[in-house]
Amino acid sequence: MLQSKYQSVLDLASKLGVRMDSVAEDAGKLKIKGTASYQLEKNLVWDKIKTIPGWESEMAADIRVEKTDLYGVYTVQSGDTLSKIAKQHLGSPNKYMDIFNINKDVLTNPDLIKVGQHLKIPNP
Repeated sequence: MLQSKYQSVLDLASKLGVRMDSVAEDAGKLKIKGTASYQLEKNLVWDKIKTIPGWESEMAADIRVEKTDLYGVYTVQSGDTLSKIAKQHLGSPNKYMDIFNINKDVLTNPDLIKVGQHLKIPNP
C-alpha cells in the first residue's frame, strides 16, 4: 500500500540514478535504503518525499552519498541561467561564477549555456 503511495519518489530516485538497496514496508512505514552519487540527488529525493502528505509518520529513508567532491551534476533546462542554477542549488544567484569556474572545461562564457549540458555544481 505505502509503496504505491510513494511510487513517484521511487521513480524519481530511479531516474536520478539513486541505487536502492532495499524498499520494504515494516510496521506501518515504508523503509528505503539507497545510495546517491551526490548530495544533489539525495536532496531531490527528499524534496519529493516531503511533498507527500503524512510522510513524517510513513517514511523512513536512509540515503547515503557516494561522492562528496561536488554537490552534484545538473542538466541545463530551457530557461536556465547560471544565476538561476546558483540560486536554486547554492542559495544565491551571485554564486554563478562558482559554477562557471568549475565548468571552464565546457563553458567559455558565463552567459552562454546550452540546454542538455551537464554542469558540475560545487559544494555550497
